[in-house]
Amino acid sequence: MKSALTIAGSDPTGGAGLQADLKVFRSFGVHGLSVAAALTAQNTEGVGHILPVEKAFFEIQLNTLLQDITPDALKTGMLYSRWTIEVIAGCIKKYSLKNLVVDPVAVSSSGMSLAEDGALDEMKEKLFPLARIITPNIYEASVLTGITIETIENMEEAAKEFKKMGPENVIITGGHLKARALDLYYDGSDFHRLESEKKEGEYHGTGCAFSAAITACLALGYAPLESAKRAKEFMNSAIANAYRMGKGMGLLNL
Repeated sequence: MKSALTIAGSDPTGGAGLQADLKVFRSFGVHGLSVAAALTAQNTEGVGHILPVEKAFFEIQLNTLLQDITPDALKTGMLYSRWTIEVIAGCIKKYSLKNLVVDPVAVSSSGMSLAEDGALDEMKEKLFPLARIITPNIYEASVLTGITIETIENMEEAAKEFKKMGPENVIITGGHLKARALDLYYDGSDFHRLESEKKEGEYHGTGCAFSAAITACLALGYAPLESAKRAKEFMNSAIANAYRMGKGMGLLNL
């Protein structure tokens, strides 16, 4: 059986973070591995508090796992602390890990910062060059490139800037083309628009689930563009069948 590793934060609702990633991996028939970078106190209405995992224990978690199991793909989600990025980059090189997907989580839907000062710059420098695919949303793309994204052309400009940072492929998510939801894929040569009908409402953990689905597909041996297309189809179904458990955002049917 193929395996995939998620390095991210814990979400008690099960709608995002490690818990959601593991559900997605299982949906694709991939064995899920996980290492916690942070604990959160949150619900469907927002994130209240974040407790980063202590550095020495984070290193022990990751190294103990990788000494025994080499995942076929891995993804990073909410990392919060700058030092986690250095540790992860070191382990990728030490254990020759392949198929890294970086979801550069910056802020929660409720507006709370999910990365300490300097963490995103560290990510650009140390993780992007190792990544098979990065999956920033429009807000994250604007923050990381300094480009205000209001049009498809802005998305393309930002994608080109990301490509200069070293990832093999870039997907900017969350664009809108009339009543269509648009994710823009760029491999350095060609742009591909991954479009679907936009469903009204707010849904928890969409970025986590999308990047996890890509990771699972890479683990299964699919090429990056095919992985992105399959992940898009998976998300369309997850959103179409979403449900509500709490007072806030809907939960994806993963």
